[in-house]
Amino acid sequence: MSRLRTVTRRLPLTSTLVVVVLVLSVWTRTLWSPLLGQPLRDSATYGLPALEEGAWWTVVTGAFFAAQPFQYVPILLGLIVFGGFTEWRLEAWRCAVALVSCHLFAVLGAAALLWLTRDHGYEWTTTLARVRDAGPSAGFLGAAAAASVTLSPPWRGRVRTLLVAYVVLFVIHMGGLADLEHVLGVGFGLLLGPFLIGRKPALTVRHLTRRDFRLLASGFFVVAAVEVLLRPFTTADGPFAVTMTREARAEELANTDVLLGLVQVVLWLWLARSLYKGRRWAWRWAVGLLVVVIVIQVLNLGYMVVVGEQGLLAAGWELFGNGLGLAVCLVGRHAFRNPSVRRARRTTGSLVAPADDDQRSRATRLLQEQGTVNRLAWMTTWPENRWFAPSSVNGYVAYRVHAGVAVGLCDPVASSEEDRFVLLGAFANAVHGQGLVPCLFTVTSEASHHARAQGWHSLQVAEEAWIDLPSLDFVGKAWQDVRTALNQAAKLGIRFRIGPLADMPRGIQMQVKAISSEWVEDKGLPEMGFTLGGVDEALDRNVRVGLAIDEDSTVHGVTSWMPFHGSGGGDPSGWTLDVMRRLPQGFRYSMEFLIASACLTFKEEGCPVVSLSGAPLARTRPSAGDESLDRGTLDTFLDRLGASLEPYYGFRSLHAFKSKFQPRHEPLYLVFPDEAALPRIGLALSRAYLPGAGVRDLVTLARSGRD
Repeated sequence: MSRLRTVTRRLPLTSTLVVVVLVLSVWTRTLWSPLLGQPLRDSATYGLPALEEGAWWTVVTGAFFAAQPFQYVPILLGLIVFGGFTEWRLEAWRCAVALVSCHLFAVLGAAALLWLTRDHGYEWTTTLARVRDAGPSAGFLGAAAAASVTLSPPWRGRVRTLLVAYVVLFVIHMGGLADLEHVLGVGFGLLLGPFLIGRKPALTVRHLTRRDFRLLASGFFVVAAVEVLLRPFTTADGPFAVTMTREARAEELANTDVLLGLVQVVLWLWLARSLYKGRRWAWRWAVGLLVVVIVIQVLNLGYMVVVGEQGLLAAGWELFGNGLGLAVCLVGRHAFRNPSVRRARRTTGSLVAPADDDQRSRATRLLQEQGTVNRLAWMTTWPENRWFAPSSVNGYVAYRVHAGVAVGLCDPVASSEEDRFVLLGAFANAVHGQGLVPCLFTVTSEASHHARAQGWHSLQVAEEAWIDLPSLDFVGKAWQDVRTALNQAAKLGIRFRIGPLADMPRGIQMQVKAISSEWVEDKGLPEMGFTLGGVDEALDRNVRVGLAIDEDSTVHGVTSWMPFHGSGGGDPSGWTLDVMRRLPQGFRYSMEFLIASACLTFKEEGCPVVSLSGAPLARTRPSAGDESLDRGTLDTFLDRLGASLEPYYGFRSLHAFKSKFQPRHEPLYLVFPDEAALPRIGLALSRAYLPGAGVRDLVTLARSGRD
């Protein structure tokens, strides 16, 4: 009871409306007797007929009733959920404005639209023009759409997508007066929301991330499954079914195979789940199915035009919807590169053929057993890589192919320096044999010397920051910022938690994903990849994720730590920082607290070293001995690219931030065989980091580089 009283005090408007609707339903007996069959109908139902009769007050009175008794269930639940959400986010008076204005706009707008379009041969609007309705559903749905403006990404987009998908699907397949009002109410609420918080509405276009494309493609097939479920309930009065007579529709429903429909629903949901995971096979099946369906629909549409058959509007809508789904899959094809578990394809000859889960598992096992000298090497196990693993050497080279260049990632993985030297030469020969240009990115000094011994060139591209843990004590003036972070966290009750993200509670995982999505969406360019991991990579159970969590279980910051297996393999001999994300309104010193806490934890575990990784495209001066290396066109390109990306991704600021932890620095290099290939290598690197970038993004980069 105490919790109920707390909610009532916090949501007075919503609580009052729920009580009023419930009391009126009992007093007028509409809770068990249909309103449309009572004398009260003319005073408590709205619609175009009521307005034409001069009963303008029904627009207000009708909001407190339901046309049918069973409709009180969704109305009361809707008031509690959507109305409560709106009042919680906007407070009572803004909630009242949103509810009233969205309800009035939806009811009056629907009446005006029906008045303009009735009796012009469009059966759907002509039929609805004679219908009466009741209830506040358009008001609370529109108010919830308005309140979504207060949410931060990605929840704002997700709530809006769900609301729009719901009202659009139901107006298409159900086509009732309430469904039309819902569309108008939600649309008006989306426009009203910014005004309620004191700013003008602005249409912003952001770049879609890999996760966004997966959600959209998956959502398309979920919607397709829902449409199959709604098909038996679709009326002949829907906006896209108006050319079909009721008799024809009844015959179609009678001939519908229920079992076949259920099988189709299961298949669509299974495909949606696989697309959400980014499976390559699912993307191929989705594209293939959509292409076949679209071809059939185009031929069918042409036949209908030739013979004059009815149903062109419905057929055209289905063709448009499937075309939109195909466009999402094709534009976002880079988001579906995770190989199949069940249908893994073995790649033996071609370096450009896709890899599979077996190869990734073998590479992970080799890294754990053989080890290597590069502390960033765990990123060579990420699923978007390919792996060159000749039978003559017990090791591999991870690489990606862009613009005709095989871009190797980190040093070759093998237990001995001799094997790593052999792997480099074998990789170069295999790549040249395929007509590609070889290079290796973010390699250590060892690989740089090996490359130059084979006649290659070397160029420093970053610096790795690393810390010796046995001597770490956070004592002295240089550590003042770190001590402040630890002390402030203790005062605020923020604690450190570390472990595999995949094993943490679902609520924690959702918060981590939301923080990461919001960070990505705040950038002016697409999500970067290649040497930069995200939540997908952090879900690897071999990766440990550090969290800053307060007493309310709110996550303020996230870091992920990749294992480092030194030469000879075995248990991790160190950990490498990858993901760094902070809740924008959260604890100010989250990153300092997380990194310091992780270092202390690893030190207690007996770990000798941690790497803060290397900020890509950020470096200080060339290291000693680097002056003799070739520095030319690509060096200039990397400097310009780093400067252009700085306002968006802050790599150089990140490089400066890591200096708070007094790290040592080791140079990381790009090695390549021929200076003539520098333009292609530069393009390949830009594509590797920004696989989803388009022409507009490159123009943005070019302009920022000149400023």
